[in-house]
Amino acid sequence: MPRYIVAITGASGVVYGIRLTETLLDLGYEVHLVVSQPGVLVIQQEMGWELGERPEQSLHSFFCQPNLYLYNNADIAARLASGSFITEGMVIVPCTMSTLAAVAHGSSNNLIERAADVMIKEHRPLTIVPRETPLSAIHLRNMLALAEMGVAIVPAMPAFYHQPQTIEDMVDFMTGKILDALRIPNDSFRRYG
Repeated sequence: MPRYIVAITGASGVVYGIRLTETLLDLGYEVHLVVSQPGVLVIQQEMGWELGERPEQSLHSFFCQPNLYLYNNADIAARLASGSFITEGMVIVPCTMSTLAAVAHGSSNNLIERAADVMIKEHRPLTIVPRETPLSAIHLRNMLALAEMGVAIVPAMPAFYHQPQTIEDMVDFMTGKILDALRIPNDSFRRYG
């Protein structure tokens, strides 16, 4: 079964990571989910979920899918940290500028950063969904460095040509664009024309 890594960091827009995880699971893929500690806080703030003392267990209960595997971001020895663990790709969504900088400069201080480093060194698809505005020259330089390494940069910028009526419509648009970057066929949004 094809497998993907989804990482959620502490940027606003965790709904994108949640929806991507749901969609990949619904499509029948195996999902390996890592949520940073700040990501847990943002999930609680933006989604209104109470994750308690064991966020991995609470998240597993929410998704309630057998193809979902959760990891503690501090577990640098997890299988995601090894190039021998084969995946079809990884998405960091949303991605903080701190995580983006760490990945751009090979600073692997936690599981998300190490797994991203593995994707780059193994020449596997890595997609980063940055969520910050405005962008500084430092942010742009880090994104350029990653793009030059072959990383797909998919900013959380929903379009309006499909005339979204709800926040869910805008979230589905971004989910579809992320799936497009992974080359996964989808009908998450109405395409232009």
